[in-house]
Amino acid sequence: MKLLMLGCGYAGSAIARRARSAGLKVLATVRSDERASLLRNEGFDVLVAPQLDASIAQHVDAETHVVIGFPPDGQTDEAIAPALRGAHAIAYISSTGVYGGRTGRIDVQTPIPEPSARAARILHAEAQYRAEGATVLRCPGIYGPSRGLHMRILRGEHRIPGDGSRTLSRIHVEDLASFALATWTVRGEAFVVGDREPAPHIDVVRYVCDTYDVPLPPSIPWEEVHETLRADRAVDSSRAREKLGVALRYPSYREGMSPEATGISTRGRV
Repeated sequence: MKLLMLGCGYAGSAIARRARSAGLKVLATVRSDERASLLRNEGFDVLVAPQLDASIAQHVDAETHVVIGFPPDGQTDEAIAPALRGAHAIAYISSTGVYGGRTGRIDVQTPIPEPSARAARILHAEAQYRAEGATVLRCPGIYGPSRGLHMRILRGEHRIPGDGSRTLSRIHVEDLASFALATWTVRGEAFVVGDREPAPHIDVVRYVCDTYDVPLPPSIPWEEVHETLRADRAVDSSRAREKLGVALRYPSYREGMSPEATGISTRGRV
């Protein structure tokens, strides 16, 4: 078994590292020489491809697990999806953003409303890969030791959306890697993935501020924050955990944003 990681950014790098630690041969694609150099310094085989096309098929066979980790651009997905059909398994890293203004509990059976332009691009990309047998993983906000809500708070950059009462879901990048590699065992499925404890935005902010001894950020009106912070959704990943056999290493924000997980001192800003 080998991993072909198409788009080796933040999440893709975590997936590639996890695959290598499991003994898989890894080939990662990136768009820039700078990014390629960083990955090669980690010992990865890297293909620099500013624009992926059907020639990627030469790296795909019946022992290949393909994971697609780049955002849709309206053309690349259609160009490469047919080239992946010879793979043993394909996983597409998607987004719970496709659920738009849906509120409350979200799972894969939740109806998708009339999509925004961004959501329509994501759904179109999902369809291209699912036509070739891919499994789709719809993710909420992805975070990790050096990226996420806690880092924005510690840098003094975060603003609380409204009163912070809307529910926030997330997934630690290491747990996403576990889900992605577990798709080796399935074909053509769709899952929503996330941690076990969606929580009001303000609860997460207060945990970070109390843990790292920093002041509570100011609030701003809902309409002034990025659309990804306006959601009020509780992602239910129970089906994904059960079907894929994934035990979360970071079941809530408390484990994932703790000093033990981030390596950050409990006093002061970064």
